[in-house]
Amino acid sequence: MRAGRGVLWGPDLLAVLAPYLEKKSAFLRSIYSMSANCLLDGSIDIYKECHPVGAVAVLGAGITAHVPVLKAEVIEAFSPTRATNFLDATIGGGGHARAILNAFQGANVWGMDRDPSAIKRASESLPPNRVHLRNDNFSRLDCLPAKAFDGILFDFGLSSDQLDTPERGFSFRSDGPLDMRMDPTQGISAAQFLSSASREMLVQAIRDFGEEPNWRRVVSAIWNARGTNRLSRTSIFAELVRNALPKHYQGKIDPATRTFQGIRIAVNGELEAIQIAFPKALAALAPGGVMAAISFHSLEDRLVKRFFRQWAGLPETRWDGRSKDERQSAGKMHTVRPITPSADEILANPRCRSAKLRIFQKWEARL
Repeated sequence: MRAGRGVLWGPDLLAVLAPYLEKKSAFLRSIYSMSANCLLDGSIDIYKECHPVGAVAVLGAGITAHVPVLKAEVIEAFSPTRATNFLDATIGGGGHARAILNAFQGANVWGMDRDPSAIKRASESLPPNRVHLRNDNFSRLDCLPAKAFDGILFDFGLSSDQLDTPERGFSFRSDGPLDMRMDPTQGISAAQFLSSASREMLVQAIRDFGEEPNWRRVVSAIWNARGTNRLSRTSIFAELVRNALPKHYQGKIDPATRTFQGIRIAVNGELEAIQIAFPKALAALAPGGVMAAISFHSLEDRLVKRFFRQWAGLPETRWDGRSKDERQSAGKMHTVRPITPSADEILANPRCRSAKLRIFQKWEARL
């Protein structure tokens, strides 16, 4: 057991789950087994928002874990390469990096993350002789000593550790300071942004980044709340947003979700980072190398799709009127449509339901 974290490993984990597995039906056993397999990967991020049935086994036993999304599909994407050198540009809890190390014997992984706590977790759970970590924004990947990668992975989702730590301010499920910074040591918090941004910046965050249909109501509520304590805490701010929206506002998600997303994107400059990083990633990708990107909302996926289509010599949008001769091809897309999680993966990890994986492979060197 890892001291201070309440996480069980290997035989200790199975010993705790054994009584549950013996007594439950086949369906429940499958849920427990999925939870156990996730933890046996070695992840130590907090993962509490799993399927209620799985939560009984995992949380009831005091076990926590972060689940890497589309792990098998990512490994399959990298399989065609003669892979020895990887870049995990968003290493998080190290789940994907660990799977890569297990699948490609002798491979090394360079891991980046702008979140210092993520780098700390990765350093505790990954082999130092095969993993090289850097606490930095992936927009600066060209600063890494390594320059040619056989595989590059971007996973734009928040980790369970970030979502489940109230002090980070990413979620309104638990009250905490309205921070939302990927790197708490850099930039301004979400509360400071809301209190100081111009109206145009608020409109961009709520309307464009959050894609909130009723953005005018939300922007006005934020503007009128300045100088009060309603912009300082996640729970209070979420209630402010809910109250600003029409009473009949219905949907599958909490009414505050889009606003939280938009503010987080604005505070962290997430879309700008992708726009800066992707051309650098293509330059750093070795001939025949594969780049995989996992997105969790339409704005990210739209950017990834446009870059990959541009590099594959395809029309970037339906309005791209350039002829084929005017477009240059650096490689190919593996699939036209994104790869999404299976029903079983969504059952075991509901947070992955919106994930989309796109894959691009660079051409082999041409003589």
